[in-house]
Amino acid sequence: MKRVVITGIGAVSPLAGDIKNTWERLIAGQSGIGLVDTFDVSDIPCKIGGLVPHGTGAGEFDDEKYMSKKEQRKTDKFTLYGLGAAIQAVEDSGWMPEDEESRERTGVMIGAGIGGLPRIYDTAIALHEGGFRKVSPFFIPASLINILAGHVSIKYGFQGPNHATVTACSSGAHAIGDAARLIQWGDADVMVAGGAEAALCRLGMAGFSAMRALSSSYNDTPEKASRPWDEGRDGFVMGEGSGIVVLEELEHAKKRGAKIYGEIVGYGLSGDANHVTAPHPEGKGAARSMKMALKRAGINPEEIGYVNAHGTSTPMGDELELGAVRQVFGSDYISVSSTKSAIGHLLGAAGGIEAIFSLKALNEGILPPTLNLENPSESCRGIDLVPLVAKEKKLQYVLSNSFGFGGTNASLILKTFE
Repeated sequence: MKRVVITGIGAVSPLAGDIKNTWERLIAGQSGIGLVDTFDVSDIPCKIGGLVPHGTGAGEFDDEKYMSKKEQRKTDKFTLYGLGAAIQAVEDSGWMPEDEESRERTGVMIGAGIGGLPRIYDTAIALHEGGFRKVSPFFIPASLINILAGHVSIKYGFQGPNHATVTACSSGAHAIGDAARLIQWGDADVMVAGGAEAALCRLGMAGFSAMRALSSSYNDTPEKASRPWDEGRDGFVMGEGSGIVVLEELEHAKKRGAKIYGEIVGYGLSGDANHVTAPHPEGKGAARSMKMALKRAGINPEEIGYVNAHGTSTPMGDELELGAVRQVFGSDYISVSSTKSAIGHLLGAAGGIEAIFSLKALNEGILPPTLNLENPSESCRGIDLVPLVAKEKKLQYVLSNSFGFGGTNASLILKTFE
């Protein structure tokens, strides 16, 4: 089986418009969550979110650097964020094929959970209030989840496998795992993979709030709202952004002298078959996903030094995931943290950016902290949850979890490259 390595990374997050500043702020224990001021939330219980910082200053996301204003009017924000992260990742990898054969061996697989929800919402209102003539001819393509993969392939002329995963909050992780398999099976030499999401709009927040899934007790202190495993948690905080990696067949990467961040050695996926929104009450699906990833990696549980948890800050989900971690790893040596405490839940983009955070932890020997973990729930005690501040730890293998509505689960295992 061919080996798959990561040779490029790119990220757009509520902390910053690039991975360098995002990681620095994450490790410093800073939060990207604040009051939502880009649309009306006056009648919505949750009034906070993780918005991407736009602008031309240090660490801000410069929209026009990645897409002209004219093109932005034709598409949705999730595509803008995804294209931005993909450009960062491709440029970081240095892979710019000029011959037809190389372009045919380079593909794109980028997922999203919801896709162009803001565009759908705005268009529905425009149609209702102004009639047919108010509907943009770009509405349909702008809203499609797979359109982002199309934009990336068109920009660079990548003609290999072109695909989009749509598995709710597991979309980004599934995209990376499935793209790695395409390389292992010989269907491509290089894949641009990950997730993007920008569902932070009036409709999105109203929908999740109606489910009572969002935090509503910390509107006055937004940075305190996302608090995985803490007694005071009352729901997740929506975030937006993108995390994209460039995956490459090992010998292909070595031949061109590419820098290698790490290797993807394990990928597991499973279904809870339990409930459309609630995880299995015994965490069976999550545990099975992690066990499958370990089996594919060919390693023992004790070789995993860190788990980047799905850890959304919901009363039920956090404890069930930790129960699944205990089933697989025990509790004596493993470190677990949730980076959603700093950026919120990026939905379909979560798996992509959290895989990158796991990779950075692997490379730098620093575990990102779980912010706001001041009073762990009793059932969550006994595991190193990296509370409040980052910590140093030498790592060889790390695991990243992503779980989604419909009972879909994904686990990725990354290894230091040797």
